[in-house]
Amino acid sequence: MQKIHEVIDMLANKGLIIKDHWEFRSLKSGTTGGILYTLWLNQQPAYVVKIDTPAIITSTHDFLMTYQDVKLLPDVLFTDDKKDFIVYSFIPGETHINRGSKLDWLNVLINGLFNHYQKAASDEPWGRVNGIERSSWSDFTQTSFEFAGENIGELLPAEDHQKVEQLVTKLKVAHAQEEKYYLHGDTGVHNFVFSDNKINGVIDPSPLIGPRIYDFTYAFCSSPDNLDGSTLFAAFSSWSGHESFTKEQLLDEVLFQLYTRIGVCIKVHPHDLDGYMAAWKEWRKYLP
Repeated sequence: MQKIHEVIDMLANKGLIIKDHWEFRSLKSGTTGGILYTLWLNQQPAYVVKIDTPAIITSTHDFLMTYQDVKLLPDVLFTDDKKDFIVYSFIPGETHINRGSKLDWLNVLINGLFNHYQKAASDEPWGRVNGIERSSWSDFTQTSFEFAGENIGELLPAEDHQKVEQLVTKLKVAHAQEEKYYLHGDTGVHNFVFSDNKINGVIDPSPLIGPRIYDFTYAFCSSPDNLDGSTLFAAFSSWSGHESFTKEQLLDEVLFQLYTRIGVCIKVHPHDLDGYMAAWKEWRKYLP
């Protein structure tokens, strides 16, 4: 609690806010780590204060500043020199619920965020900016497969696990040709802010160096509704560079993402598991 008072004092001393006009409230952190507060002015939330480790604050700051022209992302007000905290604009709305059409919010994401992604430097390692460096995207994929398989266990038959392993091997050919991009890395409905059944913003980046397709398939699979081909292909048609992807490759990427999503769902979103299992029954026919 003392830290938030220090943050407010610092912002006031720098002339960014007028101290006596503001109040703060604790904010549930959801899936993000660290401590979050909202700063309120005239009974309305205006800013979010995120207090975390210097590594997390640095990566958050760098991502938001790189994509500061992307309107779906919050604007940075201030980051302290020690990288103990960052202050950025509050995006009104709620995560998860009142989403409206999946096709609609996917199209907004594609045109408002994904199509703006920039290439990463060639010497940047694959994987999480704050995680284990990977020598290749296939290495990252293999680790994700192993983690998901351990979580899923006997929930899926051994045959399905074996076929997904074959899929991972198949994807290595395509992944060897992928270029590195600077991604949000956690583009799921838990990080999308919705208002009036429309997506209003994207929060809590977990920056990742990977192929652009990753954030798209992650978003598509981040909720169990409308996991169908018509929604997938309609949304993907507005993807910049979609012509370079075959239908088979796109289906392979979604299959793998769906498998890993089931693994995450068991641990974090068990209430969605039935929906994902129903979707898997339809999608497994595309396994190798």
